[in-house]
Amino acid sequence: MSDQFLSLLIESLVAVLLVLTIGYCLILNRRLKRLRADESSLRATIAELVAATTVAERAIEGLRTTVTDCDATLGERLRNAERISADLSRDVRRGDEIISRIHRIAIAAKSPNAAPLEPVAPTPIVAAERPATNRVSAAVAAAQAIASRTRGQAA
Repeated sequence: MSDQFLSLLIESLVAVLLVLTIGYCLILNRRLKRLRADESSLRATIAELVAATTVAERAIEGLRTTVTDCDATLGERLRNAERISADLSRDVRRGDEIISRIHRIAIAAKSPNAAPLEPVAPTPIVAAERPATNRVSAAVAAAQAIASRTRGQAA
């Protein structure tokens, strides 16, 4: 009886282990199904990521082109701004000279006993300058003509 009992005990233990193995296989089967489902969604996610990366690379290339164009345009604008700034400072200096001359002419015109002014040589005007500079030289010439008349009347 002892051999039969031992044999029954071993067979029962094997049966329990088989039931546990079957249960564990069922659990593994469910997990594998979920993993396969996750794999397909992961593949879709990877495909979307690849597409997004491609779009981003194109966008970056477009941005690089835009930055290069902006850099060239900005450099050109800076050079133009420097040139205009130099022109403006030259025009301001000339304007100061003209104001100074007009001031001297006005002072000479107010005082009848003042000695006649020495003729002031006009600033040479380059023919390639802008029309605004021609207006300035015309104003200087008009101021000198008024000073001449005023001196003539005072004498």
